[in-house]
Amino acid sequence: MRLPLRRTPRLLRNISIALAVLLPGAALAEPSAIYLVRHGEKASIGKDPALTPQGHLRAQHIAAILYRTGIQAIFSTPTARTLQTAQPLAQQLGLQVAQYDPALPKALVDQVKALRGPVLVVGHSNTLPELVRLFGGEPGLDIGDDEYDRLYQLTPQASGAVRTIILSSPPASAVPP
Repeated sequence: MRLPLRRTPRLLRNISIALAVLLPGAALAEPSAIYLVRHGEKASIGKDPALTPQGHLRAQHIAAILYRTGIQAIFSTPTARTLQTAQPLAQQLGLQVAQYDPALPKALVDQVKALRGPVLVVGHSNTLPELVRLFGGEPGLDIGDDEYDRLYQLTPQASGAVRTIILSSPPASAVPP
């Protein structure tokens, strides 16, 4: 079917308008920010240790810090300590915590990059630096076994680069904000 020539400019204009409206949305098909944090302080015994009281308090602090960021999805490894760290924010926001396999970091990165809005990932000291790199960020120094306060904020830039900000969650003895 051939369109009359006088309708072609109108059709092209409408297609151009549709593309102008839809393409920016396609560019947002990745999170606006990715927050990555290690689980809170853990008990020193057991194969899958739970959080200590200090770890539970740190998890509440992390929830307080991230509550107003607009988190749309929360991911955690299947260990008790990471799930317990993610739970306070998930409960406040009414979200389910999606579990990921820390041995398959690229799968998590692909899954997160398909989302929109801010995302939280809870992991471990030995997995977070690699995740930060895979998301395009700069992890900084290795995370010490006794370090629980590092909170990464990765923000994709229009240039394709990823801005990395390393924040700290308050110590377990601090009063929540």
